[in-house]
Amino acid sequence: MRRFNITGICYPDEHYMVDISDRLSKIESLVEIGQYITINRGRQYGKTTTLYHLANRLSDKYVVFSISFESISKNYYETTEKLSYAFLRELKSAIEYEDLKNISDEVKVAICSIVEQNTENETIKLAELSDIIINICKKSAVPVVLFIDEFDNASNYDSFIEFLRLLRNKYLNRRKIPTFQSVILAGVYDVKNLKLKVRPESEHQYNSPWNIAVPFKNDMSFSVEEISQMLSDYETDHKTGMNISEIASLIHDYTSGYPLLTSKICLLIDDENLGWNLEGVLKAVKIILIEKNTFFDDLNKKLDDFPQLEAMLKGILYYGKSCPFNLDDKVIEIAQMFNYIANNNGYVKISNRIIETRLYNKFMTADLRGQMYGAGDTEKSQFIENGELKMDKILERFAVHFNDIYGSQDVTFREEEGRRFFMLYIRPIINGTGNYYIEAETRDRSRTDMIIDYLGKQYIIEMKIWRGDSYNERGENQLKEYLDYYRINKGYLLSFCFNKNKMSGTKIIKLGEKEILEVVV
Repeated sequence: MRRFNITGICYPDEHYMVDISDRLSKIESLVEIGQYITINRGRQYGKTTTLYHLANRLSDKYVVFSISFESISKNYYETTEKLSYAFLRELKSAIEYEDLKNISDEVKVAICSIVEQNTENETIKLAELSDIIINICKKSAVPVVLFIDEFDNASNYDSFIEFLRLLRNKYLNRRKIPTFQSVILAGVYDVKNLKLKVRPESEHQYNSPWNIAVPFKNDMSFSVEEISQMLSDYETDHKTGMNISEIASLIHDYTSGYPLLTSKICLLIDDENLGWNLEGVLKAVKIILIEKNTFFDDLNKKLDDFPQLEAMLKGILYYGKSCPFNLDDKVIEIAQMFNYIANNNGYVKISNRIIETRLYNKFMTADLRGQMYGAGDTEKSQFIENGELKMDKILERFAVHFNDIYGSQDVTFREEEGRRFFMLYIRPIINGTGNYYIEAETRDRSRTDMIIDYLGKQYIIEMKIWRGDSYNERGENQLKEYLDYYRINKGYLLSFCFNKNKMSGTKIIKLGEKEILEVVV
């Protein structure tokens, strides 16, 4: 019986997985023309699975050495001689354990004997490695391809860069001497940013010895159609009666197709019997948002390593700052490399709702002892009735607390902090049961739409700065469009107003069949 997989390689006879044949075909076409390639994506983005199935696909036409630097200990990066030995030892392991096709006995014996001859001192000179590569490629009856997964595990920049220079020189002289048909490097960091991993606090140098390679730019995230295909395979086996297209779209709404998060939601629904419906997906998302795992540990580490990255993300999330998507900006380049952000019509947006909500929760941690969080925590019992949120009362009580606690602050403070304080107020009320997220398309300094999921029911709250009646009417109509999209009849408008002529309070607005409760703070 197949299952969903979030660790290691995905095998179609063991796991439910998307069809990656189109992705493999595109990489294969680059290999055929002798292109050197880099595949850089965030953690658990399907790189290793892609290389595994690509190696199988190419094995009839090439000798494919598919190795990983993850298994090479740090001490082997101390010198080029040690790294050269470790590299050849990985080739020897591939020969012994991977049943390589098309490789001649002469090449097998040559590699194995060289490694064995140098076992005692575990060193091979870089010039000797150069000659060995020439002989491997010269004696092979078919072209030789090299894959290196987790190449960014190279813990000493200089030795690895010298190794890359060797491969680069061979590529440039491929008309004169035998060399690899293609080399593919896969990892999170691209080569020019490898030094960021080693010494993030230092001045970063960007001159790369790997400018001969092309980055694989095709999207490796899962589309709604690909998720539907994976769910269709599952439905064929399990007959759950799920609405495949609806569930696939909902999962994609939360993950934007990030492979790990997509498969994690499916795995949780299957393993925990959460149900293949809206409520089941929301329960799975809630579990992901509160659990501790290596993916979010890595995210936290990156924020610690790059304070400017954290500052940029906070500005976007809390204050609606517009940040042009410019890869010449080091911070934006780093965030995009980790797949934390994406390009949204020329501006930076957080790559998916799950990462965004996890960031909100992290950034709010420092505020959890504040007065607004405490007020929500104290009153939360009166806001839930028969499993539903009494949103009218929540907004009314928030307005009272906000005016009491922060009414004397200057206008700039209240404009910038108002929405953040509402999120602090609502968090203890829904904590452990519901989720919230911000609709990225509406996040700016004047307007933010929050969607709260609570026990399968959704509540839409537009938070905005009041700029006059005509602007307010546009906001009401925009909120109505969201209510239509989510098939909800009632929405909420939280207006932060700093015009002395505008009275605070609540009112009901009727827009056709839709009803909007406006609360003016």
